[in-house]
Amino acid sequence: MLALKDRIVANLARFERVAIEPSSHRRAAVAILLSPHGGQPTFVLTRRALTMRRGAGNYALPGGNCDGDEPVVDAAIREVREELGVAAARDTALGLLDDFITLGGHVVTPVILLTEAQLTLTPDPTEVHAAWFIPLSDLDHPEAPRYVPNPDGGNSLLRMFANGEWVNAPTAAWLYQFREAALHGRAVRLNKVGQPSWTAY
Repeated sequence: MLALKDRIVANLARFERVAIEPSSHRRAAVAILLSPHGGQPTFVLTRRALTMRRGAGNYALPGGNCDGDEPVVDAAIREVREELGVAAARDTALGLLDDFITLGGHVVTPVILLTEAQLTLTPDPTEVHAAWFIPLSDLDHPEAPRYVPNPDGGNSLLRMFANGEWVNAPTAAWLYQFREAALHGRAVRLNKVGQPSWTAY
């Protein structure tokens, strides 16, 4: 994990991220939570609780709205604690990816967190239906990213492979940029990534 940490920090130091002022959008954060599991580096993927008002049953990264002027790093750490029962220290934060506007009306900042300790997840059932440790190698699936036509027109929908399935944007968009910018040092942007219309609800 130390070599992975050093690689991500070095790649992010060369990455000029795009920041977006929220204006009429709400500020939110998601966590790309990295840790060792089963002898390999993993990230945590969740499925939202089936009873949630918005996004029920969708694949997601842990995250949510910022409280007032709460910094995005603090928001990501808080959401990891609330959703997964994981207490991550602030020094686990390695950096940020591009801000992204979702169809749900949020400006979301992905925060990369890395712990060298193996984690135990205790999902809150009111927010998380299930959570998994996904091998980072899933992100390098030979067919990922997969682009499919947007039935509503506009930019193609981007999908990434994880947990044996194809995950939709916006979660897929954040995983794609994480793979490219943080893991492989290749700058990609997300402004032309389409999102399924149902992610707005």
